[in-house]
Amino acid sequence: MEHTDAAQVAALLGALGAVLVLLPHGRVLPLAGFALLGLATAGLGRSLVGDDDLRLLFTDAAGVALVAVGALAAVLGAIPLVRYPTVVPVALLAVAPFRIPVKLGAEEAFLLLPLYLVLAASVLALVYRMVRGERPAAPPFLLTVPLATLVAFTATSFLWTRDEREGGIALAFFIFPFVAGFGVLARARLASWLPRALLVTLVALGSLFAAIGIWQAQTRTLFFARDVEVANAYTSFFRVTSLFKDPSLYGRYLIVPIAVLLVAILLHRGRTIEWVVAAGFVAFLFWGLYFSYSQSSFVALFAVTFAVALVGAGRQLRILLLVCAVLATLAAAAVAADAVGGRSARDVTSGRSRLVTVTLDAFEARPIAGVGVGGQPRASAEESRKGSASRNASHTTPLTILAEGGVIGFTLYISMLVAVAWALLLVTRQDRTLGIGLGAVFLVLFVHSLLYAGFFEDPLTWGVLGIAAAVLAAEPVTTGTSERQEETAPDTPKLQAH
Repeated sequence: MEHTDAAQVAALLGALGAVLVLLPHGRVLPLAGFALLGLATAGLGRSLVGDDDLRLLFTDAAGVALVAVGALAAVLGAIPLVRYPTVVPVALLAVAPFRIPVKLGAEEAFLLLPLYLVLAASVLALVYRMVRGERPAAPPFLLTVPLATLVAFTATSFLWTRDEREGGIALAFFIFPFVAGFGVLARARLASWLPRALLVTLVALGSLFAAIGIWQAQTRTLFFARDVEVANAYTSFFRVTSLFKDPSLYGRYLIVPIAVLLVAILLHRGRTIEWVVAAGFVAFLFWGLYFSYSQSSFVALFAVTFAVALVGAGRQLRILLLVCAVLATLAAAAVAADAVGGRSARDVTSGRSRLVTVTLDAFEARPIAGVGVGGQPRASAEESRKGSASRNASHTTPLTILAEGGVIGFTLYISMLVAVAWALLLVTRQDRTLGIGLGAVFLVLFVHSLLYAGFFEDPLTWGVLGIAAAVLAAEPVTTGTSERQEETAPDTPKLQAH
């Protein structure tokens, strides 16, 4: 990684920018925060790409054209979002899953380029409206204080990270852009049609991915997944990835729409035809999920199905569900004990027990403040002296945070989870179906991250937090020209807090 000192300054600027975007009320400081996040992302990106590739980007005709087209697209995309700010959450969700393979320096990376483009347009639209006098409601401290503290500490840990490159990637391509996205969503105007629009968008995306996955299973064709293609040659089953690089990531984007559909079926008092249609989509999504053969995805599906059924059931059915869960757990434990026999823990867990061990080795090296953002794989490889950094990634978000943030970072992580749980409970009191739907999505992401990681690197996580913050902060938006606008423009429908 080039220009490490400049990258460290950029990380600190990003930490300050995150705090300014999340905590202050008013307009000036949040606007300064968005600017600092942009500068921090650009600074870290410059260090990651390197001088030669950066020079080529701004001197080569194709590079100049790419930059110009991207900037123009962001500006043009901001124009309709200024006029119709209520579509921002749906626009961000519609592009959130798509990853585009690009060359990043000497490496090929799968970047969320469509999301970055829409996110830039959304930030520009919000900044324009705030400069013109709009004063959106500030997000609630219940969420922003623990989130700002965690992000600021994570960004600061770049100063002592054991892997500057991976830490820079985590901050520049995930943490800082997603904090900006949270800042936009938390200040968004919420229309009354938003929950249904989000549901339709999720189901449409999931159906697209499932259809491609089913087609891949029938034609034995894969995209962007050379490693999975090689592994399939040595197994009796064929794993698919749809438009993703990994079957587990593909599975995650099918479980999320299944979860919200289950909430709609169990909690929404709709017509019979609506239940039938929703059940049909659940069956189709599960059909696509089956061919992923993703254990982490099926565990998350079981967890969210049980949780939604428990919430939507009556008292007697809840008791029955709990009894069945206990019996199923005991039966699974008995089967697992019989299957283990004399086999080693590493063999039984397909190597996961070794990853736990080497991750704890990294934690023990720096137990207080951790090995720094992005530093766990390399620190584990160096401490255990076994394998490369890529073979020592924990694939478990809590363990990764424990190793990279130490006791301090892990405490902040737990505090954030408690705050999110409380915020979702408050949202549920205002709108039961929306609150439980957001909770179901968050549960899927959390459980999935226990076996696959990618919790804070998934835009859906930040989307749930942003929508929850917007609901809790919902109030009439005031501008310097509000009285004149009320006389000339119809009211924008909002999801009222009540």
